[in-house]
Amino acid sequence: MAPGHFPGELEQMILLAVLRLRDEAFALPILRELDRKAQRSLSRGALYKTLDRMESKGWVAWTREATGPDRGGHPRRRFRVTPEGVEVLRTSREALERLWDGLDPVFRG
Repeated sequence: MAPGHFPGELEQMILLAVLRLRDEAFALPILRELDRKAQRSLSRGALYKTLDRMESKGWVAWTREATGPDRGGHPRRRFRVTPEGVEVLRTSREALERLWDGLDPVFRG
């Protein structure tokens, strides 16, 4: 990851959802996971646009998976986080943890 280049909030949430879902990281399960775990509602179009942007950055990759007649023969895309995507999340988490360090008293209420 280039110095000073961190993923945005939505990118981080999507990367984390894909990691959580593992082999079930298709568009609809990703949207459900974002809604369930992060209370973040997102359109399918916004999800695909963000996934495409992250693919161009090398953070996610996808494979085409054939489906049955229930989808009219339309294939699904299964997403996975690349090693570079894992690294960008790790680096971002470490930076945020350094910024949060020592601020617990502020948030105790």
